[in-house]
Amino acid sequence: MCVIEGPDLVEAALAAHARFEALYVDVAALARPVVAALIARATHEGVRVVGLASATFERVADAATPQGVMASVFLPIVDVAAVPSDGLVLVAHDLGDPGNAGTIIRSAEAAGARGVIFTGQSVDPCNPKALRASAGAIFQIPVAVGELDEVLAHFENGGAHTWATVLASQRDVRDVDLSGANVVVIGSEADGLDEAAIRSCAGTFRIDMAGASESLNAGVAASLIAFRAMWQREDARRSAPRPSLGGS
Repeated sequence: MCVIEGPDLVEAALAAHARFEALYVDVAALARPVVAALIARATHEGVRVVGLASATFERVADAATPQGVMASVFLPIVDVAAVPSDGLVLVAHDLGDPGNAGTIIRSAEAAGARGVIFTGQSVDPCNPKALRASAGAIFQIPVAVGELDEVLAHFENGGAHTWATVLASQRDVRDVDLSGANVVVIGSEADGLDEAAIRSCAGTFRIDMAGASESLNAGVAASLIAFRAMWQREDARRSAPRPSLGGS
């Protein structure tokens, strides 16, 4: 069980029928339409609603600017075996930044990946900043925690190909078929993947860059990979993905 903050995350949890311990509301925010709507929906679904004085709410909130509503929920962290193996699975190994963790979860869900797994000394995916960065996607995609060797062995036994992302690989991501069962391991922001992690994977690839930057942010790299896999799947079945932006 952990705490989620803000109307968007609470709405996502309600939409996913997550199990709530309680919904907590700053009494000063009761008149806000979005908060009133969340209270009505939570009450309808049998969630306990607790009003807190503003000073108390601000003291217990993690966000620098609290939005008047938070909840304690049981997050659906699953066993590794529960992550489907018939598509792309992203593995974050020794990932330290909670913002990157949430970004990877959000992009993986948006791109239709089958799951995200955190291994090694990675940040807790239930970290408040990771939850906010996931924008509610953590309720829509399987997220697991495990040991890297066991994770790779499990998916390889299921027929998936395992990949390590490294700067010095001889293969570019554009030369890799990610449309099927693939597990891609993303390393830490500061050091990437160590040699043991790289050797544990069946292959490696890099993401070519045109500029002078040494490497990409881990969340950005994982997002590019997830959408590369989605575009390959879409090309294979000749159907257009749902647009992410409005307009003509």
